[in-house]
This record gives sequence, structure tokens and C-alpha cells, in this order.
Amino acid sequence: MKTRNQVWDQVWDQVGDQVWDQVWDQVRYQVWDQVLGQVEDQVEDQVWYQIEDQVLDQVLDQWYEN
Repeated sequence: MKTRNQVWDQVWDQVGDQVWDQVWDQVRYQVWDQVLGQVEDQVEDQVWYQIEDQVLDQVLDQWYEN
């Protein structure tokens, strides 16, 4: 027969693992979404500014040549 402590330990192990898995999944996905969103924003800004600079340079070069 199991003692109260053994039963409690077993229940705690099962419940604790389930709760930890759920919390970890939620936190992991929230953090990943935030980081990914920030990286996407930074890359988008950098690419946009590079394209804008290149197009502006080409337009200005053509304008000065004419």
C-alpha cells in the first residue's frame, strides 16, 4: 500500500509535468512570435531603406546625366 507521500509525489509528478509542458509551450510560442516579429520588422526596414536608396541613386544619376 502506498503512503500518502508516495501518492502525493506521484500525483505532483504527473500534474507538474503536464502544467509545465502547457506553460512552456505557451511561453515559448509567445516569445518566439515576439522575437520573430521584431526581426521581421528590422529586416523589412533595412531592405526597404536599401531599395529606396538604390532607386533614389539611380533616379538622381539619370536626372543629372540628362
